[in-house]
Order: sequence, then structure tokens, then C-alpha cells
Amino acid sequence: MGEAVLDPDFVRAQFPAFAEPSLRDRAFFENAGGSYTCAPVIDRLTRFYRQRKVQPYAPFEASRLAGAEMDEARARMAAILGVAEDELSFGPSTTQNTYVLAQAFRQFLQPGEAIIVTDQDHEANTGPWRRLAAEGIEIREWKIDPGSGHLDPEALEPLLDERVRLVCFPHCSNVVGEINPVVEITAIAHAAGAFVCVDGVSLAPHGFPDVGQLGPDIYLFSAYKTYGPHQGLMVIRRALAELLPNQGHHFNGDVLHKRFTPAGPDHAQIAASAGMADYLDALCDHHGGPGAGAAARARFVRELMRSHETALLQPLLDAVAERNSVRLIGPAQAARRAPTVALAVRGRAGAAVAAALAEHGIMAGGGDFYAQRPLAAMGVDPAQGVLRLSFTHYTTADEVERLIAALDRVL
Repeated sequence: MGEAVLDPDFVRAQFPAFAEPSLRDRAFFENAGGSYTCAPVIDRLTRFYRQRKVQPYAPFEASRLAGAEMDEARARMAAILGVAEDELSFGPSTTQNTYVLAQAFRQFLQPGEAIIVTDQDHEANTGPWRRLAAEGIEIREWKIDPGSGHLDPEALEPLLDERVRLVCFPHCSNVVGEINPVVEITAIAHAAGAFVCVDGVSLAPHGFPDVGQLGPDIYLFSAYKTYGPHQGLMVIRRALAELLPNQGHHFNGDVLHKRFTPAGPDHAQIAASAGMADYLDALCDHHGGPGAGAAARARFVRELMRSHETALLQPLLDAVAERNSVRLIGPAQAARRAPTVALAVRGRAGAAVAAALAEHGIMAGGGDFYAQRPLAAMGVDPAQGVLRLSFTHYTTADEVERLIAALDRVL
């Protein structure tokens, strides 16, 4: 048997947005800001609000079922991510989850100890850590190459010493697009005695990662970018979670998945997150993937998505790389990056170009995307911003061709 090929018709049938008249004839290229939601998530959320919108975990049936659905979501998503069930927490957003973690580290670290951050990050994963400088924590910056935006693992090692307790970096930048080697970087940091925090927001939409295999101590991403509800998913491995001070209610301190979620859980959205697992299962089964093993099934779907996205991405990269009027941020090779393509357009604001594309039925974004630090490091004026063209596995070759044709007209 040959390698499985993604079936776009089956995929798009799982997303109600593609049958929505108001979105007809619109090609969606702002997926890095939030994906369409798959039908299983919408169905679970609707059912919860209709049938189970009560306080969960009480003995009556509606409440019992509500709690069971929340537990199902955590168990199934943890299995997909290759971690223990109680190592996965749900919070209001990745930004909020990162802020809470930073507060835990504020209490855990001693003045003079250090955290390494990068200037490749979205602000949500770097800002909360940088603020700890006011508490006496040393903040060291791992800098990108100003020409390419590349984050060189060899440049990390000189920053490491016995005072460094945490290394924070993105799996993939939301403007550079290059996929960072998490396994290699994690090994370097662990060898120096530091914990590792990975922002996976920009890569998880292109296939749920096997966090257990990658090895970081913390991994964060946003469900609203992985076809789900507006929740932040946060993996904290047990060895670290038990060391950090409890940030939740004192009576929840001995429950691992409650220690870093001080806000009350959004019952309905957590329950609906199981719909992401439903969708992954549907993709796996339709394309003849493994019949068992959540992590193996997730890996099959991730490779399916990756193959499809890479094939669509290279023609777009080739088309923009040939233009003198734009600067492509990040690698020009699809195999090295996610399908999130930022373009600095000479003499034009990114938002203005995005507005021009909208007139041609292309939904794209323009601005700094909370990535002011990497843009400034690469000599791009954040006020001018970039045009960002981002897609995922439900995008078709025809839509990419339409995008390239629209760029021809607009640029």
C-alpha cells in the first residue's frame, strides 16, 4: 500500500463553515489567528448547553454526565498528546495559562536565578516571563538571526549555566514559521539542569504533538486554533508540577490538573474539547490509519496533514519568493516550516494589503500579530506589520491558486 493521501472532500464535510452561505466563495487564509471549528466540537458544545448545563459531578444524571464529558475530554486529549491524564490542564487561554505559570515560577525561583526567553516568541509566551525581572529573576534573551529569523540551538548553549532554571521558546513562531527542533533544544536545556517550556500554539493546528516523545516539561497550545473551543491546553509533566507552588484553591492543591488553573473551569468548553479527539478519530479511520493507540493514531493524522500542507505550501512560497516587492519572513522551503507565511510588503502596511485581498475573496490578516519583538529584530517596522497568509489541512490546492492569483493583482 502507498502512503495515505488526505481526502479534502471528507475533511471539509466535517466543518460546517464550508457549507455556510455567508462564507461561500471566500478562501480562508487567517487560520493562524483561529481555525474553523469542526462539527463534533459544535455538536458536543450544543448538547452540553441543551442537556447538561448544570454544576458537574453531582449525583443526579445531568450533572453526572456533565462531569463524565469533562473527564472524557481530558483523558482522550492527554492520550493523544502522550502524557498522563492529570498532566493536562484546561484554562481560559494560553496567554492566561502562561501568566499563571509565571506566577508559580515567581514563587519557586530565588533572586539571581535565570530564565531564558527568545525574541522569536509571540508576546504571550515571552511577556509573562520577562516581567519576572522586576522580582530579581535574571532574564536572558536567546536571539534570532536578524536576516532569516532562525533560532540557532548552538546559540543557546553559551547562555546556559547553573543559574538557569527555565528555557522558554516556541515550537514555531507565528510570523517566522520555521519549525524549531524541540527534542534537540530540550536535550540541551535538560543537560544543563534547566526545565523547558514550549509554546506550541502555532504548530499544534498542523497536527497534535506527541509531547511525551518531544520531552519538554511544559507544552501549551490553544484549542480554538486546533478546530476546537476557546480554551488553552497546558501540559505540565508531573516532576515539575509537584515542585511548583499551587496556584489554585488550597483544597485543590493535591489535584495535579487543578494546581495551575485558579479560575473556575469552563465546563461546557472543556467537555466540547473531546470533539477534537472525535475529529482526529474520524480522520484516522477514514484514511485507513492504525486501529488502536491514541498517540499512534495522532501521529498518522499528523503525517497526513503535514504531507498535504507541504504540497500546497511550496507553490505559494515559490510565488512570493520571486517578488521584489515583498520580503518573505522565514524559510523558503516548505519542509522546514509550517504553512504560516508572513510577508513584509515594501511601502505598504500589511493590514492594507489584507484589506485589498478581501476584495478578491481572500480572508487574510495584516499587522504585528503580537510578534513585535521578532519583527523588530528582523528590521520590520511593527507599526507597518506584515501580511500573514496561513492555512491548514482543510485548505485546497484550488484555494492556494486563487490566493496566488489575487496576490498577482494586489501586489
